[in-house]
Amino acid sequence: MSFSWFIARRYLTARRRQAFISLISAVSVLGVGVGVMAVIIALALMTGVQSEMRDRIVGSTAHVYVYKTAGYTDVASEVPALMVPGVVGAAPAVAGAGMLQSSRVDAQAVRIKGIDPVLEPQVTELETALRSGTLSDLVPASATGIDGIVLGDELATSLGVSVADEVLLMTAHGIVTPSGAVPTTRRFRVVATVHFGFYEVDAGTAFVGLDAAQDVLGLDGPDFIQLRLANLEDAPRIRQQLQETLGHGYDLRDWTQLNAPLYEALWLEKVAISLTIGLVVLVAALNIVASLVLLVMEKSRDIAILRTMGAPARAIRRIFILQGLMIGLAGTLAGTVLGLTVCIVADRYKLLQLPGDVYQITHVPFRVQPLDVTFVVVAAILVCLLATIYPSRQAGRLDPAEALRHQ
Repeated sequence: MSFSWFIARRYLTARRRQAFISLISAVSVLGVGVGVMAVIIALALMTGVQSEMRDRIVGSTAHVYVYKTAGYTDVASEVPALMVPGVVGAAPAVAGAGMLQSSRVDAQAVRIKGIDPVLEPQVTELETALRSGTLSDLVPASATGIDGIVLGDELATSLGVSVADEVLLMTAHGIVTPSGAVPTTRRFRVVATVHFGFYEVDAGTAFVGLDAAQDVLGLDGPDFIQLRLANLEDAPRIRQQLQETLGHGYDLRDWTQLNAPLYEALWLEKVAISLTIGLVVLVAALNIVASLVLLVMEKSRDIAILRTMGAPARAIRRIFILQGLMIGLAGTLAGTVLGLTVCIVADRYKLLQLPGDVYQITHVPFRVQPLDVTFVVVAAILVCLLATIYPSRQAGRLDPAEALRHQ
């Protein structure tokens, strides 16, 4: 055991005449621990919200959308040019607005999405989101001749319908009569319900067959082609690549562009919360400064004796640096363990529930990233280490003769 380490450990654990100094040291450890724990929890919470929102949004939508200025007439001829490396699926679709009405509830506004029931599962998680029924029933049954419709489970609940019930769809596209425009109405049979866990989709989207959607919306062909990528993080690169290949007659959008405001707001909130809570660690560092300054004053006689016995100034400085570092390490370790424990328990048992119609997700997830934890631990230790500079320099500059003059 080195000389500096031995003295630093004795100073930290001695209790006889240093009760007050020891109390300040304990408060410093507690402050560092609470600060580190709070920052880890805040980062895990915001990372979890970002990841959950991304998974829910991307699960219900495609990674890249390809719009053609002149409109699509022959989708089969367009798809091969889109299947570049990294693209694993493509499907045409149309989108529009309408009103759905059931026999139990008045009409409600919905977003209509026309899909190919065979190709759609290749670009979205529609099939895995099924709660009842099957997508194959979107094709009209020969016996009834009524097209099928798939509803979000929240929308089905609000309409008071279930599988096999009928609903009436109304759209703005219609015919003009002497008495005014008459909206298009068409009866559909509910063939399935889906749950993506994203309230906006579950409560406001209806999926119908591609041909039926084109009829009720008055379209001659698909609005756009959806692409699914092997790695969703490659969306900006592949979008740019396809834009350059296809030229000006096409307009491409990827999921990062469509949701940019949301993720920028979440990132800014994550940074702001982390910086605010990080001030707790700075307050704890000030406690370390105070405890070490008081210790230097208390141990001035000991320091003078050590200097007269030949201890160099750097060894004296090292004593107080090690003592402050031990306080920082103890607090950081305790805070890290407590923070990770809280995150694991809160995420596993979903302790923080949220109203889905307000926050789009039903609970607050906690996602701990090793890089975030490493950054917090290193930053906390560095702050504690910086807090030891002033007290240790003062101890190293202590004049032995002056310190022993009045002893």
